[in-house]
Amino acid sequence: MKLSHFHFNLPEELLAEFPSENRDESRLMVIHRKTGEIEHKMFKDIINYFDDGDVMVLNNSKVFPARLYGNKEKTGARIEVFLLRELNAEQRLWDVLVDPARKIRIGNKLYFGDDDSLVAEVIDNTTSRGRTLRFLYDGSYEEFREKLIELGETPIPKFINREVTPEDAERYQTIYAKVEGSVAAPTAGLHFSKHLMKRLEIKGINFAEVTLHIGLGTFNPVEVEDLSKHKMDSEEMVVTQEACDIINGARTKKNKVCCIGTTSMRAMESTVSSIRTLNPYSGWTNKFIYPPYDFSLADAMVSNFHTPKSTLLMMVSAFCGHDLMKKAYEIAIKEKYNFYSYGDAMLIL
Repeated sequence: MKLSHFHFNLPEELLAEFPSENRDESRLMVIHRKTGEIEHKMFKDIINYFDDGDVMVLNNSKVFPARLYGNKEKTGARIEVFLLRELNAEQRLWDVLVDPARKIRIGNKLYFGDDDSLVAEVIDNTTSRGRTLRFLYDGSYEEFREKLIELGETPIPKFINREVTPEDAERYQTIYAKVEGSVAAPTAGLHFSKHLMKRLEIKGINFAEVTLHIGLGTFNPVEVEDLSKHKMDSEEMVVTQEACDIINGARTKKNKVCCIGTTSMRAMESTVSSIRTLNPYSGWTNKFIYPPYDFSLADAMVSNFHTPKSTLLMMVSAFCGHDLMKKAYEIAIKEKYNFYSYGDAMLIL
């Protein structure tokens, strides 16, 4: 498969700027891989496709307020700093993206907050926009992290062309988010409400939680025509023994395993054994899933509608089948489904 196979024209008005009024009332396209049938439902109807003993795999990573605005020393120029990952807690070293990047050089200092209570020094250039910062802060590590949260902003995607609202802090987060570490939300999970989770639980659906902290790897653009040459950025992940027991148990009993989102799927596929059982794992993954790919564990998958040429779209294509995925996306555009982070969802069975 080539990068050009994943190009399509997405009307700008279909990029959702706000979430649906209620989490579980976004639209849901249901795709049946065996028959090619496509249904149009609401997200809360997902309960009708699962039975007692089936498992939904959730990514419980929590988004932290990763976007900061600072001022450059001397010039006072406003600089956006997007925190990607902590490199060293003791030295307060972080991998970041800066914008505008051309004026940010090694040795520059950036000041944050009205009182300049947080300062950062640029100590390395990593990519054209990437920098390594050392934060200087008088206080304990806990106080430093609190300061980052206080000054940071919910990192809603750039294409959402509006100011961040207080509502985003809650809605750009799944209701089951627990482990802080993502710079973007695992968006397929945004559709689950407390009420829907309760109804699924009552029906006998089990939940297995994995953690994959979404960083640049998930949404970095693919810039090579030959997909085998694309290198994913590594992202941190954890799959516990408890999650393995739930998922492997369902597989043994021939119950359905449904991944909620591409990141849950990547976490599972990163630590599966040759006999198709899930193993516990704590570490990093740079797994890139694109067609053709033989999935080991999941029978079903929930995903949002993704932008052209994204790694997320490539995984959906691998799971759904490329032609069926293309057909589904053509229908989604015709039927005016909302795309991307705050958009609608698809269930692939």
